[in-house]
Amino acid sequence: MRAMTHAANLELDLSGLTCPLPLLKAKQALNRLESGGVLKVTATDPGSERDFHVFAQQSGTLLLEFRKEGGAFHYWLQKP
Repeated sequence: MRAMTHAANLELDLSGLTCPLPLLKAKQALNRLESGGVLKVTATDPGSERDFHVFAQQSGTLLLEFRKEGGAFHYWLQKP
């Protein structure tokens, strides 16, 4: 297991939620962060992998890191 390389200003555990809730809750949390802030999201919905990658590309949010571990998906997002 790798050590976390990005310190998060805020962490959300969205395990058990299904599309579209993980992305919606992550967007709400990003809105609360200042520019440059980092949000770590943990989700279990397999659809979140596509959703978060597309969101990052379309919104200008930087996807600093993405990891799959067991049945969980971990995202580190930096607010532009």
